[in-house]
This record gives sequence, structure tokens and C-alpha cells, in this order.
Amino acid sequence: MALLLLLFSSVFITRSFGARGQRKARYSVGVNAGTIVGTTGIDRESSMSLQRLTALRALMASQPTALAAYIIPTADAHNSEYIASVDARREWLTGFTGSAGTAVVTGAQALVWTDGRYYTQFEKEVDTQLWTLMKQSLPDTLTMEKWLTANLVAGSVVGADPHTMSREEWSPLRTALKKAKMELIAVPNNLVDEVRVQMKDPPPARPHNEIVPLPVKYTGKTAGKKIEELRDKMKEKKASALVLTALDEVAYTLNLRGSDIQYNPVFFSYLVITQSSVKLFWGDGELPETVLEHLRSEGAEVEGCSYDSIVEYLNCLAKDLSEGGDGAHSIWLSSDASEAVHRAAAGESVLKKPLDLISEVSPVALAKLIKNEEELEGFRNCHIKDGIAVVRFFRWLHEQIDSGATITEIEAADKLLEFRTHEEDFMGPSFETIAGAGENGAIIHYSPSKKGEQRVIKKDDMFLLDSGGQYKDGTTDITRTRHMSGAPTAGQRDAFTRVLKGQMMVGSALFPQGVKGNVLDSFARKSLWDVGLDYAHGTGHGVGHCLNVHEGPSGVSWRPYPHDPGLRPGQILSNEPGFYKVGEYGIRHEDLVETIAITKDSKHPRASSLRGDFDGRGVLGFNTLTLVPNQRECIDLALLDDFELSYINSYHSRVFKTLGPVLQSRGLVEDYNWLQEQCAPIVRGSTSQQNGGGQ
Repeated sequence: MALLLLLFSSVFITRSFGARGQRKARYSVGVNAGTIVGTTGIDRESSMSLQRLTALRALMASQPTALAAYIIPTADAHNSEYIASVDARREWLTGFTGSAGTAVVTGAQALVWTDGRYYTQFEKEVDTQLWTLMKQSLPDTLTMEKWLTANLVAGSVVGADPHTMSREEWSPLRTALKKAKMELIAVPNNLVDEVRVQMKDPPPARPHNEIVPLPVKYTGKTAGKKIEELRDKMKEKKASALVLTALDEVAYTLNLRGSDIQYNPVFFSYLVITQSSVKLFWGDGELPETVLEHLRSEGAEVEGCSYDSIVEYLNCLAKDLSEGGDGAHSIWLSSDASEAVHRAAAGESVLKKPLDLISEVSPVALAKLIKNEEELEGFRNCHIKDGIAVVRFFRWLHEQIDSGATITEIEAADKLLEFRTHEEDFMGPSFETIAGAGENGAIIHYSPSKKGEQRVIKKDDMFLLDSGGQYKDGTTDITRTRHMSGAPTAGQRDAFTRVLKGQMMVGSALFPQGVKGNVLDSFARKSLWDVGLDYAHGTGHGVGHCLNVHEGPSGVSWRPYPHDPGLRPGQILSNEPGFYKVGEYGIRHEDLVETIAITKDSKHPRASSLRGDFDGRGVLGFNTLTLVPNQRECIDLALLDDFELSYINSYHSRVFKTLGPVLQSRGLVEDYNWLQEQCAPIVRGSTSQQNGGGQ
């Protein structure tokens, strides 16, 4: 899937997902007053957007200290990539449904910073007479902090909800504003929430759905053991408490899963670990007996506390630690934790001298980055199941389109979900399916809307399908692009092959253990760069084990991931280069890969050529987990060298040898025969090769 953790163009781009619906702006607005200049053709949504913006500006002006600007990130209190509807404040205010972006509202202007994945979507959804798109992928676009310091006068006060910005985001912005003789203040109550209440459209209640245990046969390590290891790390750091705020870190530590955020098996919570206690802040604090029994069975004694009491508790903890003797106590929390949690943990509102904090990468983030053997085996198993589902889907889709049936993008996405539900331990999609036919495939994070006219998949379409599943034994994320008639244009075939070459170059690469993922990014772009083409997203993201489909702190992008510890065996990453011709088609190939140690005897296409081990650092490579063939008819063999042709044939052979027996055992003869055709060796010089490498 793409691509949500892949861009770090600004620390204020948050990580969520969902491109839904299309809107057109059909009016213009006065610059300062927010009044309507031309009313002809104003639709209800455009009018509502203006009302919301006007109400927010009035509230900004009425604050105890009037705000010259107010910042609305795409964020929740846990710095989550995906957010629940209760936290979708930027979307509610702007109408822009893209998964990443930061809005800034002043008395005269309203702007949204987002990256190249969303430019087209922004123009379709937002009233561009009200809102200005700041194309942050472009070098000439001012960053948010530079825009604020350039456009506000000295003495201006900028406000933000400290729960929606991490300490890493807050501190540099505050410093930049201070240098410009401006001030950043924490606004205790979120102003967008207040506007929603004023307009009788209050945000929905925060979900606290059922929590379910994930047995150790899937996780490979008990909750008690994980807590024990964290306490050992706390002793090394001389930390009196460890505060976990990221939802996937809480779920991972306790071997629990939830459903509070769509597509993410997490639950709204905080976890505070000391040497004598473990406190889970969730719901009203009353933990179900099934959860307590699971935790006890795994050697973890956990006390339930109210979710909303976390700030009060941290203030009390800071005060107790400050009064507790030598004054050397400290609290350890992630630098990604919110500014509000940092302030509470330091006791800023209750202590004359706030506590020193250890604010750095969470030890849980680093622990779950490296999968244990049970988790790795689960990833391998779930990709077999997912491969079966996706192969069955594509066979069905081609059959339907070839027969002249009318299939919409939504119907295709629903059918794929149906096939996945046939697989053991399937829990649901790992993100909203991107099913883009023709021009919609060029919208990088497009998702079909069930509202309005449905886009029909046509026989001459390139069809981009990016989807994934949550299974108890792992998480999948796959993209395949197929031409529905198997007769792409020369330009489409050229782009398809260049993207595939980039994916194979990453997939077959050997590199020193410990290098950071960004050094691999150029491999994926090389063939595109050769002809002046590129794509506006990163190349790979980490993947959680039955957790978030995008998992830090490692990844592959042209920009370094700020906390990437370096690649090690046992990591799961995506490998997903692409190319997008706006208004016509999009191409992306995505596999999940496992990072493995390589020696001369390893089963890897480049292992036999090894002459060293990087002076003892060790050699790493990738094992591709995804098992779905690429479309033969779209491959231009003239662009492939012999190694690449051997690589794709070897991959297809493995796909067929792995999935074929499963299809046979289930009596899925038509699917088996289709897969066999798709995986047959591609041979140079055949008649069909003149048209790009088909059979």
C-alpha cells in the first residue's frame, strides 16, 4: 500500500489513509472577511466549508490570547498513522480526505500542506478559492514554519492542540517562531472540536471496542517476557517509568488486539510500566475478565485505569518521583509522544523544577521491528493464503471483463474482500483497498467511493490494485497492475517494465548489515531516471505483525527515516516503486520482503557471486514474501537483461510451485489453470515476445 510512512518532507505530515469522494469548488471568497463574493452555483458542501472556516476564525479571535494562526494536523493523541473519525479534524474542516496533510488557518488565509501523492485529489475535493494547496514535495514551496514566520507579524501568537503534535514537531516550530519574535502556545481545548459542537455537528464518541488476546503461538513471546525485557532496559537507562503512547506498541507489548481504528488492530490506550506495576489506561478502566485472564496466563499483572486519566496520573507520578529522594528519577517516553504527554510526564504544571525526561525512540518500536521466528513464519504463511485470494480474484476479474460484464471498482474491491474471507485466520483488510482503473490509477492514494457514479473497469484500462489483509499470523500489503485486455500501449509497457526493473533491482540487492533503508531507494528509480521519469513517494515501509501495515522506524525513501536504526535480519519491508501518468493510468508493483542474512551458500540469485562480507559487517538481502505473478503481456523483454529475465521466471516458478498445490487441493481447477498460464516461463524470441513478453 503505499506509501503512508514513506514521505518525511515535513515533520507535520501525519500518517493516515483514505481518499474518498470528489467535490468541485464553484465559488469565490473574499480574502479577509470570508464573505461570499459570487454565489451562483454554490453547492451545499462549499457553503458548509465556508461556514466552518468562518466559525473557527471567530473562535481563534475570542481566545484569551487572540490567535494569529491555528494549526490542524492530521493526527490523534497517539501520533497514529491512521486516525479514527473522532480525530479527523482537518478532513472535517477542509473537505480534503487525503491521509496526510496539515492545515493552517489565519484571519486572512487557509492553507493545506500535503505531498505529491495528493495534489490531484486535493484539487478535486477542496474549494481552492477558500483553501490554498501548499505542494510540499516541490523545492520552492515554503515549509509551514517558514511560511508562518514570513507571513505573520512580530508578536503573533500561533496556537495548536498539544495532544495532536509530537514533541519532535512542537519543539522546532516553537524555536523557529521564537526567533521571529512570535509565540507557539498550547490551546487546551481543540478548537475544531469546539466549532463542531457550536455548529451542532459534534465529533463522534471515541471508540473503545472489544479487546481480544493474540495467543503466543502467533506472537512467539509472552506479554510477561516482553515486560520483563522492558524493565531490564529501564534499569539500563535509570528510568523509573516507561510511558507507551503509540497504540501499536501497547498492543504489541500486551499481545492484545482491537478495532478502534479501521484497518488497524489496535485500541485507544496508554501503558505505563514501572518496576512494580503495569497500568493500562483504557476506556473507563475496567478491563474485561478475558483480558485479565490472558495477561495473567502470560505472566503479566496489569491494572486498568481510565483512558482520560493519563495526564492527571502522569502529573501525580512526576510529583511523587520528584519528592522521592535523590531527585535522579526520570521518565522514559518516545520522542513521538505528544507534547501534552511530555509536559505531563515532566510535571510542568505541578513542579517548580520539572523532571528530566528520556525522550527518544521507544524500546518497543525497536523490539517489534525485528520479528521473531514465530512471527516470521506467520508472515510466510499468511502470504500464501493472501496469494491464493489475490490470484483467484484476478482470474475472476479477467473472466468477467472478457465476457463483457460490467464491473465497477467498488465491486472489484468487494469481490477481493470476499476471496480473502475464505482464508484461515483472516481478520479484515489492512487498509482501504485502492482499486484504480484507468485515470484513477494515477491518483496514488485513490480509493473508490460508494457515493455517486461508479467507475466501470473497461477492457482497455490499466487497473492498479493495492490491497492487504490482517491475519492472526501476519499482515499483507500487495500491489499489482494489470492491463485488462493484455494489450497495453507501448508507453504503458515501457513504464510497466521500468517499474518492474526497479522492484527487481531492490529485491535482488545485496548490502551491508546496518545500512539505513534510504540507501536502497535509488535502486528502485534507476530505470525510470534513465529516461527522465520518477514517482512522488518512497519505495518501502516497515510492516507490523498483525498490526499497523505501516510500521516505523525503518523504511526506504529518498529521505532518511529519522530514527532508522539500520537494517537487520528479521525485518519486514515493502518494495513498491511506481509510475503515474496523471489523467491516464498508474503503475505500481509492490511486494513485501523479509530481510535475511546472506552467505555464499544462501538461496539468493546473487549469493554465489559474493567475494566478501563487507569486512565483517555481514551481508543482507531480501526474500520476497508476496506470491502473485506479474502480468506477462505488459513486460517489454527488450528492456530486461538476462539476469532480470531469469529473476522474473524464477519468481513465477516459485509462485506456481507454492500456490498451485493449494489450489489443486481445494479443487479450484480454473484458478489453477489460470495461474499456470500466468507463471509459464517467458522466452525471448517467441512470437508473443514481440508484443512484450506474453506467451
